[in-house]
Amino acid sequence: MTEMTTQPPTRDRPSMPAGYGLPEDTAGLLDWAQVRERLVASKSYWLATVRPDGRPHVVPRWGVWLDDRFYYDGSPATVHVRNLRSNPACHLNLEDGTEAVLIEGTSIATRADADGLGARLAAAFGKYHRDGYRPEPGAWAGTDGGGLRVFQPAGALAWFDFPKDATRFSFAGHRR
Repeated sequence: MTEMTTQPPTRDRPSMPAGYGLPEDTAGLLDWAQVRERLVASKSYWLATVRPDGRPHVVPRWGVWLDDRFYYDGSPATVHVRNLRSNPACHLNLEDGTEAVLIEGTSIATRADADGLGARLAAAFGKYHRDGYRPEPGAWAGTDGGGLRVFQPAGALAWFDFPKDATRFSFAGHRR
């Protein structure tokens, strides 16, 4: 499976209150490739959205990290999708709090043709075959996209050995 070429995000130290022990230099920052590896391999992701009345909503999601975006599908009637129609801003996190990956961005409805992105997505969703989920390449080709959504990252925080490697990533075109 080929991956679309995207410019890697810039990286620096995150801003945290004094006392967290963050190094003052950039030695030991994570590379985006290290973070991407965990995003691709993960099977469970946590998606946080905001209800119209301001209350948070968090839901576990299955999906795939492809071309530095998170693709997932489901019913447009779910609470998180209804929230995203009002406010597309959301947060995506991996399950591990020790080797943490925390990403903020936006999620919008999309579609994927079977002979292009749909085929690549179906192959990437192969990690769920043992769990009984086997979408076909054409599953997201209809006018409604089969419930397909894409999360576009704006920025991320990650660490695998806090505080030594705590890294903030900023994606092109997004201010952090």
